[in-house]
Amino acid sequence: METIIMIAQLILGLSILVGLHEFGHLLAAKAFGMRVEQFSIGFPPKIFSFKYGETEYALSAIPLGGFVKISGMIDESLDTKNLSQEPEPYEFRAKPAWQRLIVMMGGIIVNVITGIVIFVFLQYGYGETYESKENITENGIYAYEPAKEIGLQTGDIIINVNGKDYERVSDLTSSDVLLESDSYYTILRDGEEKVIPIPNDLIGRISEDNQRVPFIAPLYEFEVDNIQPQSNADMAGLLPGDKIIAVNGNEVKYFQFFREILEENKGEKINLTVRRNEKPEQLIALVDDKGMLGFRPKMEVELEHEEFSFAESIPEGTKKAFNVIWLNIKGFGKIFRGEVSASDSLSGPIGIAQIFGGEWIWQKFWSITGLLSMVLAFMNFLPIPALDGGHVMFLSYEIVSGRKPSDKFLENAQKVGMVLLLSLMAFAIFNDIWKVIF
Repeated sequence: METIIMIAQLILGLSILVGLHEFGHLLAAKAFGMRVEQFSIGFPPKIFSFKYGETEYALSAIPLGGFVKISGMIDESLDTKNLSQEPEPYEFRAKPAWQRLIVMMGGIIVNVITGIVIFVFLQYGYGETYESKENITENGIYAYEPAKEIGLQTGDIIINVNGKDYERVSDLTSSDVLLESDSYYTILRDGEEKVIPIPNDLIGRISEDNQRVPFIAPLYEFEVDNIQPQSNADMAGLLPGDKIIAVNGNEVKYFQFFREILEENKGEKINLTVRRNEKPEQLIALVDDKGMLGFRPKMEVELEHEEFSFAESIPEGTKKAFNVIWLNIKGFGKIFRGEVSASDSLSGPIGIAQIFGGEWIWQKFWSITGLLSMVLAFMNFLPIPALDGGHVMFLSYEIVSGRKPSDKFLENAQKVGMVLLLSLMAFAIFNDIWKVIF
């Protein structure tokens, strides 16, 4: 069922974004009197289609893109049979360069607007809930293995990052920090300040199969909550509200240390000391082979929530939308500098589906869709033939120089671009499959 939900979210998200992107091209083309022969969401074979006016509207079976076929334009269809004739007034090639440029920018502009609108309404509808810095400064951090590798230790208190104060726990591992070069944490350890450099490849180390690997977290105090019926926790007599204070006679204050003890005692019985109604109780529990007892902990964590008016949401949402593009630029920089592996950073359809996840949460769905809308705009603006950015590059040259590249040159450039894009798509798909299998 989770797989079906992932696929459904992927198809719906991409269909919305591709449909709006191609609709941007269609609106601009029709506004300048160009004939649009076909509008398709997805690639052939067609599932169904209908014709309205001069345009055929189609939904096709492969939901990995879409296209608009404009008369007289050299595009991915490589339809050049009429280019030897004089252009008709309704053809793309008959229009001024500035009009053709707007048509090619239409999809990118619509994706940017879509991304901004989504982020604005998410900001307005949900606000922001976050863990405050006090969760770190009160008890310190729990350092998972990748954190230990760079020199952090459990119990460290992170004072600032890159010399600047922070407000939220998530700020410590945000893309802004991990995509910067030569970032560092300033920590307090045993009353002494230390600087811990953040390796430039850390974002690659803590990303695995499109999921973030545990790195650091606040040390959480906890109590027992939501016990599964007939579980080992239920059989042992644990009750919601119990606070586990010791295991096998050793004091336990934080949940992460309790998890370590369970991992070390898989399949074994343990002695639990719990505080119940302010009195200690002694229980015996069996740890299962997965290192679990069968209850969900209730963490003692400080959460902050901030609401935004609609007027406040507009600049905040716009800032978040454009930050996606800025982070993509930084990410490309890390790949080109060899600090992050391209195979670790690049995701195809399987990877994107995994990011959506196997549970349908509308807030998460729209957050990812908004992010993908900005990524789609950025990727399409790259100056690669066969992408919108390639057309923009050639049209910009024509406007500046006053000379139009020959149709033969544009056709060959389109072929090269198609080979590049298909190779990249194949790499992304096989890279996804490799990650899933291995």
